[in-house]
Amino acid sequence: MLNILMVNTNWKMFFFNLEFIFKIYLGLLLFHIYIIDNATASANCRPAEYSSEEGCCPTCPPGMHVNRHCTEFRSTSCASCTEGTFQDGNNGREQCFSCKHCDAGLGLKVKKSCSSTSDAECEVLDGFFCSDSNGGGCRAAQRHTVCSPGQYIGQRGTADKDTECLPCTDGTFSIGTSTSCQYHTKCESVGLKLMRPGTDSTDSECGEHGPHAGLVAGIVITGVILALIIIAIILRKKRREKANQRRDKKRETQELETETTPLMSTDGPEPTRDQQEHTITIPETIDDHHGDQRLDPAPPSSPTHNGSVSLPVHPPQSDSPPPLQLPGSL
Repeated sequence: MLNILMVNTNWKMFFFNLEFIFKIYLGLLLFHIYIIDNATASANCRPAEYSSEEGCCPTCPPGMHVNRHCTEFRSTSCASCTEGTFQDGNNGREQCFSCKHCDAGLGLKVKKSCSSTSDAECEVLDGFFCSDSNGGGCRAAQRHTVCSPGQYIGQRGTADKDTECLPCTDGTFSIGTSTSCQYHTKCESVGLKLMRPGTDSTDSECGEHGPHAGLVAGIVITGVILALIIIAIILRKKRREKANQRRDKKRETQELETETTPLMSTDGPEPTRDQQEHTITIPETIDDHHGDQRLDPAPPSSPTHNGSVSLPVHPPQSDSPPPLQLPGSL
């Protein structure tokens, strides 16, 4: 009896598990059918349509993106791309693409500006070449290589190609900025002595022959210094002579102004011509041989600048009385 019960229980478990497995299989089958139906619906959309949850919807034109998907009762709603974004074809996208930025720090500049229907195009700046081109534009650029000393420029860089640097051969040199290497100077051919041989980046160094080269250089330098000293002395002497001439000329000008300036009267107005002609003559007392005093006419007096009359003064004699004083005499 116990065995019969155990067998019945096992059968029940078996059918239960079989039912569970069947339900899982049925779910997977339905999901697979749903995916296939959607893929079929998407594949059946026309070129001007895109697939959505509601089925095939009309696409948005270039310069616009999907704002709201279509439904059974309305068509697709589109919106324009904002500034800095673009959409270059019919689409079912909900957002526009971002415009490319031409960064000058990366050696790029704008070749064509971005619009709502096309992306920006970049090109390289001077001194750069494009390392990643894209349909007539450039996405990345690199600076032209600078040739090092000991190299010469085999081919200058362009917008599409880097500079080509080539090494100098033996007997030549270059500092890296020329398009060819130069031959080392042969000191013997110019009458000089080789002091230091040239390298691929420097020329040969030449010097004078013999031990007197330093002496000659010293004599030349000393002569130059002496010539400069003599020139300085001559220039200083000329400046001093010019200063003396200016000082003498100024002194002569001052003396001339002093002589030509009239004296100003302090006692009154300057006498007229008639006053100068009418002078007062005062007789002078003289002694004769008998001790008598007599009056002789005195020499005419000359008027001064202020109109007064100047009288001649004679020293009195020791053995004669003082001269007669006239009223009004000075």
